[in-house]
Amino acid sequence: MAEAPDGDRIVHREFDTDRDDPAIAVAEAVADLRGADTSDLSTMYDQVDHMIDHLFSTPPARDAQVQVEFTFEGYRITVDQDGSARFLAVG
Repeated sequence: MAEAPDGDRIVHREFDTDRDDPAIAVAEAVADLRGADTSDLSTMYDQVDHMIDHLFSTPPARDAQVQVEFTFEGYRITVDQDGSARFLAVG
């Protein structure tokens, strides 16, 4: 875990960009961080699911360095087109 400038901890994860449903990987990571089951989490926004799916299924050129950033279940989540992700607890 890395420290954010304000002292909060940032958790890094790597996702398989070839996975059929990468949004589920995000939910699984959040459940793991919370010590919960994915069925205990709220439904991820449909728009976010599709953005993550498209980021991996039809990625832009590498030099575009595209990221999807959103808040879900108390974490500010940043997912990069290369499959790396950062989770920062908020609130």
